[in-house]
Amino acid sequence: MKTTLSINPLENEAIYILREVAAQFERPVLLFSGGKDSITLVRLAQKAFYPAKIPFPLLHVDTGHNFPETIAFRDALVEELGLELIVRNVQDAIDEGKVVEESGKYASRNILQTTTLLDAIEEFKFDACIGGARRDEEKARAKERIFSVRDDFGQWDEKNQRPELFDMLNGQIELGQNVRVFPISNWTELDVWSYIQKEKIEIPSIYFAHKRKVFLRDGLIWSFDDDKVYRDEEEIVEERTVRFRTVGDMSCTAAVLSEAADIDTVVEEIRVSTISERGARIDDKRSEAAMEKRKQQGYF
Repeated sequence: MKTTLSINPLENEAIYILREVAAQFERPVLLFSGGKDSITLVRLAQKAFYPAKIPFPLLHVDTGHNFPETIAFRDALVEELGLELIVRNVQDAIDEGKVVEESGKYASRNILQTTTLLDAIEEFKFDACIGGARRDEEKARAKERIFSVRDDFGQWDEKNQRPELFDMLNGQIELGQNVRVFPISNWTELDVWSYIQKEKIEIPSIYFAHKRKVFLRDGLIWSFDDDKVYRDEEEIVEERTVRFRTVGDMSCTAAVLSEAADIDTVVEEIRVSTISERGARIDDKRSEAAMEKRKQQGYF
């Protein structure tokens, strides 16, 4: 890929952060979900280290409840770019008795990812985990620093964070600690989509309007898959034209009605939207502080 002089301050900041990660840490990894934010991180990492390859692997914590389109895209991207991909499965933690799978209408494997992530960090001795979280997504994420230190249990203390003044990023950690790094922390959802549009970045088809078998629950539109998504008998399956603004598990990510079938119409739809993209994530609605509690325990 060719690089050109960037006049995008958000891109410049993200590239600076990624280069600081490579300079300050010994075993960084990029947390990859196959969603738009982590795909954007891959493009930024390509630019940061061009003409060399991205100097760290990708890690996907696979819940087993992913959208098939996302997994197919992940594998194609890794093959195309020649990247190293590490996959660790939540199902293994369930089988080993480390976590207990939820049941019932609102069951999800989302929270169970934390154990698998922390196990992978310990297995590979990662000292920096690069993620695509943004401050505009959710109030707990708005509190986190770009270099967010986690203790030797993988936990985050929101009341004990380092100041980040004048773009100075302090990567010094003690034995057992690791850092979560958020290069696009200061981006908005519209910033990400506009960047994808400008850079002509390929993303999974799930983000664009398509006909899909779905059912309604609690005013939200759920993808039909009786193997992965709980459905009551009275919840009728029908075909609608939908797309997804955010991609998590099938069991906790709802779709939105949309006719936005290409990047230009998606960007315009986001531009006029008054609803947060995470408004379709049921796992964020479990309590007022659901995300913050998960992050304190070591979540992404």
